[in-house]
Amino acid sequence: MLTEERRTRIVEIVNEKKAVSVNELVELLDTSAATIRRDITELNRAQLLVKVFGGATAKSSLDVNTKEDAVGQKAKKHVVEKDLISRYAASLINDNDFVYIDAGTTTLSLIDYIENRNAKFITNGVVHAKKLMDKGLETIMIGGRLKASTEAVVGPDCVEFIRKYHFTKAFMGTNGISMVAGYTTPDVDEAMIKTEAIRHAYKSYILADHSKFDQINSVTFAAINECNIITDKPAAKEYMNHTVVKVCEE
Repeated sequence: MLTEERRTRIVEIVNEKKAVSVNELVELLDTSAATIRRDITELNRAQLLVKVFGGATAKSSLDVNTKEDAVGQKAKKHVVEKDLISRYAASLINDNDFVYIDAGTTTLSLIDYIENRNAKFITNGVVHAKKLMDKGLETIMIGGRLKASTEAVVGPDCVEFIRKYHFTKAFMGTNGISMVAGYTTPDVDEAMIKTEAIRHAYKSYILADHSKFDQINSVTFAAINECNIITDKPAAKEYMNHTVVKVCEE
């Protein structure tokens, strides 16, 4: 198959399926993964599709989110769902756990339900650290640059700080969950922190209400199978086939 013919077919497949992985295209077109990746890069440059982590999505079907609401706005959304998710997540904390808590409104809600007094906690969330301390929990605050809109500590100093530690559990927030793009956030600095925390955790949990599924933001911080998901409604079967999804229902 000639290059132009193959690329035309890729665009047709992406428009038909709305989202497709590199592996799917390899099987459908009997072409190497390296060639498919080059094709996707060129087609993305030509604005015929959207290149995402591990594949591509249709140009007309997806607006990649590049902006993030402030903490105050996020806190008002899906409050009941966040409480359900947070209550279950807190029940997973055991004696002697060393727990990483990511910045974010759902992870902040998690702290309300922590009952274990024998675990240790580390966070890059300014409000999170204060709340943990107010509960009398042993807390480490990560150092770095403060991002005002999310009240999170970010930057290379923060990444270096995390590299010194190894967590038994990490509870992470996300802006989007997608089979093709994995877990995403609009901010590259926050993505670096999230990626490093997950790398240094024995087990990582994504705390996300149903509105986060099938959403893609600018930067991927983990692949779909790198974390377990705690959510409030059953996810599509394709997610269940690639990671553990715990559904917290009333």
